[in-house]
Amino acid sequence: MRTLLPALCFALIPAVAAAADREPVAGSGGMVVSAQQLATDVGVEVLAKGGNAIDAAVAVGYALAVVYPQAGNIGGGGFMTLHLADGRSTFLDFREKAPSAATATMFQDKDGNPVPSRSTDSWQAVGVPGTVLGLETARVRYGTLSRATLMTPAIRLARDGFLLGQGDAGVMALEGPKLARDPEAARIFQPRGRPLTKGDRLVQADLAKTLALIAAKGPDAFYKGSIGGAIVAASAKGGGILARQDFAAYRVRELKPIECEYRGYHVVSAPPPSSGGVSICETLNILSGYDLTAMGFHSAAEVHVLVEALRRVFVDRNNKLGDPDFIANPIAELLEPAYAAKLRATIDPERATPSATLGPAAPAHEGKSTTHYDVVDAKGNAVSVTYTLNDWFGAHRVAAGTGIVMNDEMDDFTSKPGSPNMFGLVQGAANAVAPGKTPLSSMSPTIVLKDGKVVLVIGSPGGSRIITITLEAILNMVDHGMDVQEAIDAPRIHEQWLPDTVALEPYALSADTRRLLEQRGYTFSDEGHWGIAEGIALGAPRLRSLAGTMSRFLSLGAPPLAGATMFGAHDARGGAGSAAAVR
Repeated sequence: MRTLLPALCFALIPAVAAAADREPVAGSGGMVVSAQQLATDVGVEVLAKGGNAIDAAVAVGYALAVVYPQAGNIGGGGFMTLHLADGRSTFLDFREKAPSAATATMFQDKDGNPVPSRSTDSWQAVGVPGTVLGLETARVRYGTLSRATLMTPAIRLARDGFLLGQGDAGVMALEGPKLARDPEAARIFQPRGRPLTKGDRLVQADLAKTLALIAAKGPDAFYKGSIGGAIVAASAKGGGILARQDFAAYRVRELKPIECEYRGYHVVSAPPPSSGGVSICETLNILSGYDLTAMGFHSAAEVHVLVEALRRVFVDRNNKLGDPDFIANPIAELLEPAYAAKLRATIDPERATPSATLGPAAPAHEGKSTTHYDVVDAKGNAVSVTYTLNDWFGAHRVAAGTGIVMNDEMDDFTSKPGSPNMFGLVQGAANAVAPGKTPLSSMSPTIVLKDGKVVLVIGSPGGSRIITITLEAILNMVDHGMDVQEAIDAPRIHEQWLPDTVALEPYALSADTRRLLEQRGYTFSDEGHWGIAEGIALGAPRLRSLAGTMSRFLSLGAPPLAGATMFGAHDARGGAGSAAAVR
């Protein structure tokens, strides 16, 4: 799920650390935030016509498959966290699954060594997609409008095409060489023998026909009909292992979300096969023993305890979690306050803990080319969705005649315990490949409540960094008083146990703070910006007001729009997206 984006793919934000942030988008009739403004507009249109947040989320999901083909998808899968107007919270798992012919050693050579390209750049990398059944399950159980109504905007955008902006064109150029290797992908995304550029129109006629067939006949057209058949045929032709029975057997799981408390807020997030909710809540439990507000945003004291907490949590994440149908996840143990206290007691107040001294020597990896979107409506429904192809454009393969970009989600499994994946994660046997199994994910669609009411909907792409992006946004709002836009735009840090290095976005630490932390034993890696978070705050743009804080990100700014109750924020790191309110 790649979102370590190059400059040509998103709006650079060198002024984030120095200038006033943009104000969140304010409204009261409903709010949609996504990584592509055309998809955001589709969601707003559905809300304006009387659809609820679930209806809008389904429509946005299909629209992103057209206008954000690098990560939006019907050839991949994902997660949906919901909080309903009647007070219930639930979670839909429509993640990809391993084909029935998959084996634990399928991505190793004859000597047992991992073959990375096999799990990322081949038809063997493709897992059974779940998005179509996932979106339909959400619509049938919790939506109000017809499938045809919700899919019509996506069909129109695919059939008639849309003009590419700079953010859209940037990723086309970045992935151009890989797309050129697949004739079907090249025919769609390089119709004149070169990557499409800003101002070009992307028309996807085959995808329009595929979407129209799904709209007319439902998921059976995909899982039991000609669409799935075309994907299986393309897989067989390309040396893959997908079978018709894999599609017919696919099921969506509705699961109980992971829930925890943090400083009076109730966090609702993704359960296994996502590691996101467990990791976020385990980290919050550890950090609840420290006064982060007094420490200050990204002070040496705060970064020390944050990194040490994350270091310990990722040991658990990488070695103890997996598909709940295949392993027993020790969730109750990991989320016990006593366990958090035990981990907290192992943190040296002054020195960094070498990662090699924690846990077994096994890291984990995960693709970063994911996308996230949020929807809330005036009725009190809130939806947080993260779905993915894994890498940008997944396996860079399109099934002939379908227009569907296929995922390379099999790379999220442990190809070999102890060997890192494309995102540097080193994972254990709990996430080994097995027929019908879902790979472990970091996707963390999250909803935060206060006194039973939704106050924040948040999430991001970013591979293993999804966990820290979402976590830091919550900390920025709860502990540092930032509004939702400031919390998302603030520079980020990341630690995932292995490698034993703290990654830094530009301006994440001052020179003095960095020196203090280096003296404590930390090693840093300077990187570009990562992630494209999306958030909606409810009730007010801030969760709390911290009088007297010296955070450079906290400026009270102009008063919110009179009567506004929803405040949407699209990450400054993503140039193509937007937040929009129902007018």
